[in-house]
Amino acid sequence: MKKLSILMMAAAVVFISNNSFAQTMTKEKTVMVGGAAMYPSKDIVSNAVNSKDHTTLVAAVKAAGLVETLQSAGPFTVFAPTNAAFNLLPDGTVATLLKPENKAALSGVLTYHVLAGKFTSMDVAKLIKAGNGKASVTTVAGGTLILTMEGKKLAIQDEKGGKAYVTIADVHQSNGVIHVIDHVLLPK
Repeated sequence: MKKLSILMMAAAVVFISNNSFAQTMTKEKTVMVGGAAMYPSKDIVSNAVNSKDHTTLVAAVKAAGLVETLQSAGPFTVFAPTNAAFNLLPDGTVATLLKPENKAALSGVLTYHVLAGKFTSMDVAKLIKAGNGKASVTTVAGGTLILTMEGKKLAIQDEKGGKAYVTIADVHQSNGVIHVIDHVLLPK
């Protein structure tokens, strides 16, 4: 009887502990990206590695040596292209960029998708309104992106004239925010 009592108390402690953990995790307002919940308490990289839609981006971030940077305090705004966005590039582009000898070029392309600071969709809308329908922002790479609204869609134009649209906005992270995009942005 004494063993059964101890076993029941241990089970109760485990249940309460797990239940408290589950309650803590459900209090976070998560967004589903690539089949995985993105937790605001985790950094950009720790969340991105769980998205099945961002495996190419994660591989590129690792190859460029940007993991530690994107795990730092930031804050950062990341326009995160999906695997499908990378697949729209000419054949061989991604494979070429992932080669060790092209690390600088890869880093340039990736940091062209990053803004210093946290810009939610509301912040971006205010910038666009203040710019009479257009906002010009400088990326971490030093390039320029032009932000506009096309109906209810946020459009991002790169320096080559290419355009990406935000498909999932405001994926909050502990060190910034991610906006999922449907095309890769390219600097000059």
